[in-house]
Amino acid sequence: MNGIDDFLDHLRVERAMSAHTLDAYRRDLDALAGWAQAHGAGEPAGLDSAHLREFVATEHRRGLSPKSLQRRLSACRSYYAWLLKNGAIPASPAAGLRAPKAPRRLPQVLDVDEAVRLVEVPTDAPLGLRDRALLELFYSSGLRLSELCALRWSDLQLDVGLVTVLGKGAKQRSVPVGSHARRALEEWRASTGAGADAFVFPGRGAGPISQRAVQIRIRQLAARQGLFKHVHPHMLRHSFASHVLESSGDLRGVQELLGHADIATTQIYTHLDFQHLAKVYDAAHPRAKRKKAGA
Repeated sequence: MNGIDDFLDHLRVERAMSAHTLDAYRRDLDALAGWAQAHGAGEPAGLDSAHLREFVATEHRRGLSPKSLQRRLSACRSYYAWLLKNGAIPASPAAGLRAPKAPRRLPQVLDVDEAVRLVEVPTDAPLGLRDRALLELFYSSGLRLSELCALRWSDLQLDVGLVTVLGKGAKQRSVPVGSHARRALEEWRASTGAGADAFVFPGRGAGPISQRAVQIRIRQLAARQGLFKHVHPHMLRHSFASHVLESSGDLRGVQELLGHADIATTQIYTHLDFQHLAKVYDAAHPRAKRKKAGA
């Protein structure tokens, strides 16, 4: 009951966490177990709050960033909460323990003109129809990379403009598909003759395209379209969210579209929206304009 492997099995089976998230949890808890062994503190389940504070301090001195420390401590909290719930410990040693605050970094986004330039890749090039469909769907619906790669034609209802995906925690959500994306997807499917069970974006063999292949392709296409930013799939998701929020002001709606469990995760885009408004204000308000150097 008190083993890390049992906890990870619980996350995999009952919480349906992704392999990527499970790997992160394992790394963080293995670091805790390694520290406990090196300091003669016994098994992780037997640590107290003083042990955990020393563990965090040791990792901080080792050069771990505040953000990584927060993630590591979050894994510990979940682990001890699971032990407590199952009666393996009388109290959680992680309760009330805080990691150093990390500076909040705003996600990088494309502006509307850059996003349109990117998605309007030529369709007459090899794989042009696929590339256009892929980019249009990313920007139209704000899908995660894993969701797009796993997509089958049966998940799309192009007649009504809807895509249904299985997101984090095996939570299903339906997201609108815009007219440009629908048209691009219809043209791509017509060129392949794919059936309902086929992957929308197939890779080698019978499987889906790999996430790495999509990342590389988007970087290549961005360079061809004259975008000299580090463009990646999540930037298109960020751009989708920022542009929808900027136009609608509906934070709760954006949360639903993105599939965020906590609206606090979505609130990062309100900061992006404010940055845009601040630039408009600085450029337009006569009392906001700065004097030119030497004036």
